[in-house]
Amino acid sequence: MEFSEGTALEILERLSSAYGVTTQKSLAESLGVPAANVSNWVQRNSVPGSAFVRCALDTGCDLQWLTSGKLANARCEVVSGRESGKKLHDKILASGGRAVLRRILDAYGFKTQKELGDHLSISSGTISTWIRRDYFPGDVVITCALETGASLEWLSIGKSIVSTQRIGVVSDNILSLQHFSINSGQLIECGKWIADPSLLESLSEKCGLVEKGGEAWVVDFDIKIISNGRWLINIDGSYDVYDVLKIPGNKIKLSSKGNDFECRTTEVICVGQVKKSIVSN
Repeated sequence: MEFSEGTALEILERLSSAYGVTTQKSLAESLGVPAANVSNWVQRNSVPGSAFVRCALDTGCDLQWLTSGKLANARCEVVSGRESGKKLHDKILASGGRAVLRRILDAYGFKTQKELGDHLSISSGTISTWIRRDYFPGDVVITCALETGASLEWLSIGKSIVSTQRIGVVSDNILSLQHFSINSGQLIECGKWIADPSLLESLSEKCGLVEKGGEAWVVDFDIKIISNGRWLINIDGSYDVYDVLKIPGNKIKLSSKGNDFECRTTEVICVGQVKKSIVSN
C-alpha cells in the first residue's frame, strides 16, 4: 500500500526534521526502535507506517507533510500535555487489533471487514490476523487518516482532540466552521461546515458544528463553566450532548433522549455550550 512519496532517505530526513535530530541513531532513539531498523528501511527503500504515526503524534507534525513533503508550513512542535515517547508508543501498540479496526471501519463508514478489504485490496485473512495478534496496522491507519480526514490521534489511540480554530470567512456572505461528528461516543473532526453569517450572529469565534444522527448543534468551545442549558459533555471519554440542570450539593442532572441521571460536576468534562440546535425533519 503506497501512501508516501520520495525515497526512504528523503522520508527519514522529514522524520528527523520533525524530531529535530540529525543522525539515524538519534532518529531511531526518538522512534523507539533499534538503529538497525532504520538502516534496513534505507536498504529496502521502505519506511513502515508505524514510524509516521508515532512521529506525527510525538511532534504534532502534519501527516500530509511527513508522507509527501508537500506542505510547506507543516507544524512541528510538541503539543503541551500530549503523551509522547515510550508512553505514547506503548499506548499505540496497545490499541491494535479489534479496537483500531473498529475505528477504521467507523471512519470509512463500513459495516464489515470485507468492505474495508475490498476498498484497500487487503485479504480478509490479513484483517483477521490484526485481531488475532492485536496488531497495529500503521500503513492502513495513515491511509485512512489521509483519505477520510479522521483524526490520526483518534484512529491510533481512540483519543479525540477538539480543534478550536476560529470561524473562517469564505466570502462576504459565507462563513465556515469546524465540523465534528459524534460516532461511537468519539468526537471526530470531519472538515468544514458552510453557513450564512446571520446564523452565527453574536456567537463566539470559537464555535463549531457537532452532528449526531439527524441532529446538529452549534457549540461554543470557549465556554467551559457549566450552568443550566444544553452542553457538549465528555463522560469517561465518551462525548454526547445533554440538557443540564444544576442541583444543590455541587451536582447536575443530565438528560438525553429520555435518559436522566445525576452526578457531580467534577465527574464530567464540559467541552462547550450549545448555542443553536438544528433538527432534521
